[in-house]
Amino acid sequence: MAKYENTLTGEFEKVVKRLETDIGNSGISMNLVDESNYTIGTTKIAVLVYDKYFMRNGNRASLSLTVVGDSSNIFISAIGAGGGSLFKFTLGAEDDMVEIVKKSVEQMK
Repeated sequence: MAKYENTLTGEFEKVVKRLETDIGNSGISMNLVDESNYTIGTTKIAVLVYDKYFMRNGNRASLSLTVVGDSSNIFISAIGAGGGSLFKFTLGAEDDMVEIVKKSVEQMK
């Protein structure tokens, strides 16, 4: 499992759209599996789950992305999982997926 969390200031919808674009453009085998969006008061929450096939180890890995925004304060959590074979040997598939989010967030800061 790989994990990345960070905060930034911005417009919630634009941040989510930028992350969706950057993740979607990261490879042809990256797929949005499902998403959930919720608003309570002024707090907005988006949960997106992706999966990707990695040819180098013949497995799939998943990326769970959670974005929480209140006013211009935004929290982002990306967790990569799976992609392993016997003994959870992943060859970095989970890290690669989380790195996409990390790079996207750093470019938005």
